[in-house]
Amino acid sequence: MFTRSLICAAALAAGMAHAQSDASGEMSPAAMATLVNADGAEVGEVQIFEATEGLLLRVSASDMEPGYHGFHLHETGACEGDFTSAGDHYNPDGSEHGLLAGDSAHAGDLPNIFASDAGEVRADIHAAHLTMDGDTAPIMDDDGSAFIIHENADSYQAEAGAGGRVACGIVEMAGS
Repeated sequence: MFTRSLICAAALAAGMAHAQSDASGEMSPAAMATLVNADGAEVGEVQIFEATEGLLLRVSASDMEPGYHGFHLHETGACEGDFTSAGDHYNPDGSEHGLLAGDSAHAGDLPNIFASDAGEVRADIHAAHLTMDGDTAPIMDDDGSAFIIHENADSYQAEAGAGGRVACGIVEMAGS
């Protein structure tokens, strides 16, 4: 487990080297998603960086219920009403659901995120299977995509069990 963590940390560090820097030397995301709750209040953001392999997602949110929450990329860039407008999990290759349930999961299946007792989320997630555009799992396709935070943790099995959608953010190119 320790070795796997070191490998993942090294891959993230290498991936960040490909992210763009602004004039101050800070990393600039390639895309962003502003997370809103069902009342339309802004509760966080997802910064999206192009990595050596896939994408690095930097998630920050507040006003979440403490504990684990499912975090997924959904197939449509829309966040109306109860956020069902975002469609199903992003799944361009027709895989089954569940990071621990089969040979390969949906491209939109991502690890759970954790909210502290104060309702704060801070997470970096490496999504090696996603790309900004191109032939393999592009998140900037014709109808866009959206990140969803669910009320419960994802089971990582065939049936997600993550419950309702509590926050949604449409992916947009940075600077748009």
